[in-house]
Amino acid sequence: MSKKYVVRLTEEERADLQRLVHVGQAAARKIVHAHVLLQADEGPDGPGWPDTQISQALSVHPNTVAGIRQRLVEQGLEAALNRKKQAAPSRPLKLDGRGEARLIALRCGPPPEGRKGWTLQLLADQLVALQVVERISYETVRRTLKKTKLKPHLRQCWCIPPQHSAAFVAAMEDVLDVYCRPYDPKYPVVCMDETSKQLVAEVRAPIPAAPGHGQRYDVEYERRGVAEVFLFTEPLGGWRRTAVTEHRARLDWAEQVRHLLEVDYPDAEKVVLVMDNLNTHDTTSLYEAFEPQVARGLARRLEIHYTPKHGSWLNIAEIELSVLSGQCLDRRIESMDLLRSECSAWDQQRNEQQKGVDWRFTTADARIKLKRLYPQIHM
Repeated sequence: MSKKYVVRLTEEERADLQRLVHVGQAAARKIVHAHVLLQADEGPDGPGWPDTQISQALSVHPNTVAGIRQRLVEQGLEAALNRKKQAAPSRPLKLDGRGEARLIALRCGPPPEGRKGWTLQLLADQLVALQVVERISYETVRRTLKKTKLKPHLRQCWCIPPQHSAAFVAAMEDVLDVYCRPYDPKYPVVCMDETSKQLVAEVRAPIPAAPGHGQRYDVEYERRGVAEVFLFTEPLGGWRRTAVTEHRARLDWAEQVRHLLEVDYPDAEKVVLVMDNLNTHDTTSLYEAFEPQVARGLARRLEIHYTPKHGSWLNIAEIELSVLSGQCLDRRIESMDLLRSECSAWDQQRNEQQKGVDWRFTTADARIKLKRLYPQIHM
């Protein structure tokens, strides 16, 4: 029986198809369709295989071969190579543009009374209650929210800066200018921050990891107090040091600063110290801890720059603290001595690897991306 749709390729079409097959960088479906057309070609240079032979050789259904021939004749080479476009969706959309807008508005708004947050099922039920749709599954809600990266179960603890605050932007630009300074061993830029760590001991020995399960530890534990972890880091030098103390009073901070100046940087003329403006972080603490002449000598070698309130993200030491928490502190540690040992080992490893921070956010960037934080000047 004669074929209704006969494939006769031009020399240019055949060359394009052979190139597509040999390179092999297109989608697998497109390459299979190219093979079908090359074998079905009944032109002077084509083999002219029947549909059954092509389907057996390429492991496709004969109807697929017939459909490719038909699209070539009726719509051209591109249509034959690519997947047939669906004229209309197989099922009507549950949420049109207006419905999606209502869903997003619900998710961004407060949850119902008595609930701490939205869930997918709660959103689906609310859409039905508001008569946006007659019925909808939570999976449809999930797929719709996925497009906007809205996840109902997630909340973020965020450092929210004040709007139009001259005090904030003044401190921010001061710190950003410090980060733009070139490396100078006589004036090293050091960032400092601190965090607390609860000391926790196991009541029952954990079960070691084994094939089929990870380490298992008991829900019961024994609380053994709280330790304070100070962290100093020089981003351009790839250096950091942690210190574990029992408190974070003025005397503790003063002692750490003395160690920084006399042990860590004895040859530096001044240490440029970036930190938050906690009430213990000032030269007053030096005078409470040491004799006046010692305190004055230490203060002369400090150049202090404070990050703004609600602007702790400007402190590079926070980045190091986050790494410390994730790599070392996020587990049960039972004693101060063990905590000191673990932090010291972490310091040594990071310092040997010369891990630094490549800070790229500048004052020019801030004036564009954080324009809303700057005060509005009315001339």
